[in-house]
Amino acid sequence: MTSRVEDYFGKRKGRAHIPYVVAESFPQLGMITALRFLEWVNENPQGVISLPTGKTPEFFIRWTQYLLTNWDSPAVSEIRSKVALNQKPDLSGLHFVQIDEFYPVSSRQKNSFFSYVMEFYIHGFGLNPDNALLINSDEIPLADGKHFSEVFPDLKVDLSLRYRTAETAAEIMQQKSIFLIDEWCWKYEQRIRVMGGIGFFLGGIGPDGHIAFNTRGSDHFSTTRLTPTNFETQAVSAGDLGGMAVSGNKLVITIGLGTICYNKDAVAIIFAASESKAKVIRQAVESEPSVLYPASALQQLSNSRFYLTEGATLLLKNSIHDYYQTFTPQKTEKAIIDLCSSIERYGDKITLDELQSDAICRNIPNLSLNTVQQVITSVKNKLKKGAEREEHQVFLHTGPHHDDIMLGIMPHVNRQLRSATNVSHFAVLTSGFTAVTNAYFKDLLLNTKHLLDHGQIQMVHYPDFFSTGYKYKWFKDVHHYLDKVAARDKVQMRRGISHRIVRILVQLYGINSIATLKAKIDELIEGLKTSYDGEKNSPDVQQLKGMIREFEEELVWAHFGVKLDHIHHLRLGFYTGDIFTEQPEIQRDVEPVIELIKKVNPTVISLAMDPEGSGPDTHYKVLQAIAESLRILGESRDLTGLRIWGYRNVWYRFHPADVNMIVPVSMNALAVLRQSFQDCYLSQVEAPFPSYELNGMFCDLTQKIWVEQMRQIQLLLGKDFFYNHASPLIRATHGLIYLKEMTVPEFLVHARELQQKAGS
Repeated sequence: MTSRVEDYFGKRKGRAHIPYVVAESFPQLGMITALRFLEWVNENPQGVISLPTGKTPEFFIRWTQYLLTNWDSPAVSEIRSKVALNQKPDLSGLHFVQIDEFYPVSSRQKNSFFSYVMEFYIHGFGLNPDNALLINSDEIPLADGKHFSEVFPDLKVDLSLRYRTAETAAEIMQQKSIFLIDEWCWKYEQRIRVMGGIGFFLGGIGPDGHIAFNTRGSDHFSTTRLTPTNFETQAVSAGDLGGMAVSGNKLVITIGLGTICYNKDAVAIIFAASESKAKVIRQAVESEPSVLYPASALQQLSNSRFYLTEGATLLLKNSIHDYYQTFTPQKTEKAIIDLCSSIERYGDKITLDELQSDAICRNIPNLSLNTVQQVITSVKNKLKKGAEREEHQVFLHTGPHHDDIMLGIMPHVNRQLRSATNVSHFAVLTSGFTAVTNAYFKDLLLNTKHLLDHGQIQMVHYPDFFSTGYKYKWFKDVHHYLDKVAARDKVQMRRGISHRIVRILVQLYGINSIATLKAKIDELIEGLKTSYDGEKNSPDVQQLKGMIREFEEELVWAHFGVKLDHIHHLRLGFYTGDIFTEQPEIQRDVEPVIELIKKVNPTVISLAMDPEGSGPDTHYKVLQAIAESLRILGESRDLTGLRIWGYRNVWYRFHPADVNMIVPVSMNALAVLRQSFQDCYLSQVEAPFPSYELNGMFCDLTQKIWVEQMRQIQLLLGKDFFYNHASPLIRATHGLIYLKEMTVPEFLVHARELQQKAGS
């Protein structure tokens, strides 16, 4: 099947087991996908479509709506003319198939996929709801006509009842219900097949390679079913459902790989952005079909395609070949380091034959064993720079979220804090309230109420507390808590948190008495009890949760004697907790950063520097807010001496060839990292929103990354370099941090490149 859209954008196309088209930016990816969709609709006005949910389709949805709404405008007419899209499509005749849904979850919840489909596709695209096959958990028949809340009161479904004997009345009812759900799934599948199967499928791909909820191991002929998911999928879903405690206990109803591929003429498109997806993209399009790579099932469809950003193609053969068409010192360094890793050979042990046998290294100009020595020298210099103690510097360490600075560069920060000549400031640029679950917040409120009822928060009895007293000694909450950490007194640690909770409540609500305080706590607890997990909180509760995270951040840096007035909470307004967030604005999001930089007057600014689309988009938006602040400030002041430190943490990694500082991390630093995370980031100890890479605390993933990076450099330099080094700091090294130091102009160029890729 030919496509004028793909032909036009095929200037950036590649061949593999599944053909792919490359977009220049995330928004352009959405535009190409929207155009291909509308092109298909014109050819199949009564066709069967299945479209994705979540954050990935944001630009597909926006572009589709924009094109349809502004069809005859000059701007849209120009776009349409490029792909010969002349006739305006009529979407009302389409038949829609919902891809998947969590189970059990009420369709009335805004975080259900049913709600998403209704908002963005049925209403947003003007589809006919009578032509839609939807997964409404509230309407799936269960035993005795009961609702899932009656059959599964804890909202957990035990699929072992498919195979074992039900032993209680409740289990008998649950078993019957599970079989009824299975029956419903079978009928859902049959209804799709009666329609001829899905004609146009659009989906994203998970970090583990899943499409729909078909995770690793899924049969390529699988059909619609009720099924558990793997940890990676649960971790990704935690943000939708209000935490890992919820997503880890949810099953899903999903169409199967066989469902997607039933119609052999189907157009099946997987679209993906970011370097973080590069590995699973390579597995899907370049590997032979395998149950380990669910998306590889699409190889059986002649009209399957991958639409990708450049970052997502990073590991494809064509991209690697193009990247190494020319060599720079950086590329040479990358090739040599990768060779050491791939053959697990120390740099000084590599032979010329091994260099010449490698498909990449053999093309390095003037290749010799001296090439390896040059790389070794370069990396040693980076390590030397990363081990240096800074003096007479003013640091402004920034993080998009609370814990980002810790997880990115804590050991390096602490080393610089030891010098009395340095001044360090810490700024978290967003409220970060989404990281606090309702369950954790409710527990804090219950504990605070208990302490108030038993007279264990004495400050509320001071005569001036509710008028002015609550404003003072916020630092006392921090030191009280840390004193109890030192004493390992967990009861009093919780009391210390409750002190801060009380101050927050009094400040936020203007509370004037103990009775009013208790009443407000009761009101908040009841509100949390009646809300569902993952529901967007009211603005006041969002602020409360954000201030809990701010307290946690203060605790971390108070470990090292940082004053509370050197810890800044900016709460930039673009951060709203919505699925599609706004771009930073000058007055709302940039001016506060400008004012902070003016106030601190730093010589070094550290910031999160993830690549295109890798990691939360908050990281990217904070980077752009800082970049714009520096552009504006650069018009009126000299920023020549200002250095920028770019770091990455749990979402993506630098390659050592891409950085110019390598920071040694000792066992002591690793212990400090873990202990302070456990003691301070209490809302995150249970990993409510973990990385898909590790089922545990973020600090454990950070340690894993730093240790892996140590192994990477050891394979180049040799273990003896570290074990027998003259410096105790290097001898004590068991992990490494990669940092990229830039001048302001270099950083602004990088930010602009990211901006172009993001299309913003």
